[in-house]
Amino acid sequence: MRIQNAVAITAVLSLSMAFCASAKKMSVKVQMNDGQGKSVGTAVLSPAPKGVKIQLNLMNLPAGEHAIHVHSMAKCEGPAFTTAGGHLNPDSKKHGMQNPDGPHAGDMPNFTVDAKGKSKMTVIAPGVTMGDDNHSIFSNGGTALMIHEKADDMKTDPAGAAGARIACGVITKP
Repeated sequence: MRIQNAVAITAVLSLSMAFCASAKKMSVKVQMNDGQGKSVGTAVLSPAPKGVKIQLNLMNLPAGEHAIHVHSMAKCEGPAFTTAGGHLNPDSKKHGMQNPDGPHAGDMPNFTVDAKGKSKMTVIAPGVTMGDDNHSIFSNGGTALMIHEKADDMKTDPAGAAGARIACGVITKP
């Protein structure tokens, strides 16, 4: 009986370690830059039970609440980052997590930057995946992670009245 228990425990631990190792392999580090091409930090994207977890490690940003979205194109040409296109929206919905006709796949909660211009927060993007489907952050050759100057109001189409795009990072499959 002890040998069977030991074998079962070993099997469970092996599967757990394999899952953790594959989760680490699935993470993608995104370099975030401002409109002049200067680094404002990084974001590490990894699978979450519902969506994608985004661990932010940012600096040199204006203090306050900011919108963050996944945009449809894997391009971040400053200063305005218009090359990133609009929000990832494969279902042609309206913008906003509180919009009855939304949200876009690329919509997610706001995050906060402290008085020193830094943010070390984790945000969940519930409408995207790291798979091969049309909600994937890797679809069509990749996407972009965009930070806006103001908070997203979570309902105004097309971008939540979040203001200018102030930082961007290209997301591609490793």
